[in-house]
Amino acid sequence: MSNYAEQAIETFTRWAQAFNDRDADAMIAEMHFPHMRLAGTEFQTWPTREDFRAPQDDMTKALIAEGWHTTITKSVTAAQAGPEKVHLVIRQSRQHKDGSEYNGFDTLWIFTNIEGKWGVQFRSSFLANATQAYGASKPTF
Repeated sequence: MSNYAEQAIETFTRWAQAFNDRDADAMIAEMHFPHMRLAGTEFQTWPTREDFRAPQDDMTKALIAEGWHTTITKSVTAAQAGPEKVHLVIRQSRQHKDGSEYNGFDTLWIFTNIEGKWGVQFRSSFLANATQAYGASKPTF
């Protein structure tokens, strides 16, 4: 595995821990903006850190309402890696408190190296529900 892939995986691991801790600032520390996500066939964008941070309390409430306790990463594979960009293919599992999976999904994350800092800048997920879209706007192309 390349050093680039290792750095992206380390960045993802910190982001995933922050997600489970529901720590928006720690998630943001592992991201680049504008940040985009493709859910189904719909693009979502968070132009700034604040755009991502603002809806996180509502997202936490929605996660709890759906019975979420934690998200486990089942696998991470570096599909492509270079000095400016890494593509990670990830399998995740949303789980209830008893450890049972209620939503498993595949996702592609693209990490970019901007001014020497790795951060996730784009995600394409097969999970499409309300808890993934909080605070996102549709970009104009």
